[in-house]
Amino acid sequence: MEVTKQDWKLFRQKLPGWQEAFMDKLNHEYMELLNGEGDPSDKFWALHKRLREDAKKTGVRAEMRRSEMPYLICNLLNEGAITMDDLTVFSEDLQEHIKGMRGWLYD
Repeated sequence: MEVTKQDWKLFRQKLPGWQEAFMDKLNHEYMELLNGEGDPSDKFWALHKRLREDAKKTGVRAEMRRSEMPYLICNLLNEGAITMDDLTVFSEDLQEHIKGMRGWLYD
């Protein structure tokens, strides 16, 4: 699928906000982990592991390539950084393409 200029522009505008919201969610999860029960060393290493894993997620870091945009959107959806409702501002063609990709990639 060829990503339209309008969808690409919209994606570049939306992505930073989506990432900020996702990282805020992660920060709250980290605080819960640190404030929970257990030994300080166990909490430290659990947090260390989570940070390494989460740093690889699209909701935290994404390379901005127009050709990769549909895959990035699928990753964001699967990570819980966005929902399909967030995509209603994009073209119907892109939304349908994403639905098809998700079915193919993740089912």
